[in-house]
Amino acid sequence: MSTRPEKGFSDLDALEEALSRPSPELCEYLPTLPGDITLLGVGGKIGPTLARMAKRAAPDKRIIGVARFSEAGLREKLDGWGIETVACDLLDRDAVFGLEKTENAIFLAGRKFGSESNMALTWAMNVICPAIVAEAFAGSRLAVYSTACVYPFVDVTSGGAPESLRVDPPGEYANSCIGRERAFEHFAQIHGTKSVILRLSYALDMRYGVLHDVAQAVLAGRPVPLDMGHCNVIWQGDANDVALRSLALADNPPTLLNLSGPETASIRRIAERFGEIFGKEPVFTGTEQDRAWLVDTTLQQRHFGYPDVPLATVIDWTAEWVAAGRGSLGKPTHFEVRDGAY
Repeated sequence: MSTRPEKGFSDLDALEEALSRPSPELCEYLPTLPGDITLLGVGGKIGPTLARMAKRAAPDKRIIGVARFSEAGLREKLDGWGIETVACDLLDRDAVFGLEKTENAIFLAGRKFGSESNMALTWAMNVICPAIVAEAFAGSRLAVYSTACVYPFVDVTSGGAPESLRVDPPGEYANSCIGRERAFEHFAQIHGTKSVILRLSYALDMRYGVLHDVAQAVLAGRPVPLDMGHCNVIWQGDANDVALRSLALADNPPTLLNLSGPETASIRRIAERFGEIFGKEPVFTGTEQDRAWLVDTTLQQRHFGYPDVPLATVIDWTAEWVAAGRGSLGKPTHFEVRDGAY
């Protein structure tokens, strides 16, 4: 995937173009996939460029985006990219069952940020909504976005949690995400649905993500927390590409796939690199621990190769974007949290 401008992105249009640029491998695969594709929960950080990438890779397919469309201008933007849009509350069972059932569907809905303030809604979005969708789209081939937070912490020298590791996470939010996976597994057992569950660890672009959070802190002179001192991250363009290609792995029982970058990235070293670029000495708080939320992406690499955009490049792009003041989504990752209370 050629998404490597020399000096980052001049504006949002250039960023979204790169985030949605399909790889040659995706352009070869997606047109051969039988049927059209519905994206359930197409709003948010990932859905719009994922939908656009699918349309660019397979222009003859119908790509349908479903969401409430509470964000001003999103529906019009998707329409302009050739995405069919359908307004629907995915917690409304009758409305979901009334949706057109395409041969393929990608589930993206979920709740994390601010989840501690209303855990009942978090469980509804992360368990009840998936159960409704899993039953309604039982006849479709599914790719389901989940999270690496379903794993327990692992040793930072271990290479990360493999898909075979028993899920046993800290915190109520992470356990609600196990509920999401179990809902899809349950209806897969009943109906024979073929699916792949994507345990994503920190996709990012210049406007959000761990790198954005650290860059903003360093530039502003705020302390960078080290309590969760290591992580995996992946450029959202690469994550989009793998997510669409992962439909080829859908099976029954569901295939589990960790989705992230291959490096165990050090928060301290990332902050120091931003400090070098900005000409500012980073300030730290807390101490690195021996265990963190990390994933082993060997299976992802076996099927899809290494991510096209390396960590060092995304750091440079993020530094340029943040230093230029080009904007933030205002959605901090809370990567430093260790008790699961988001």
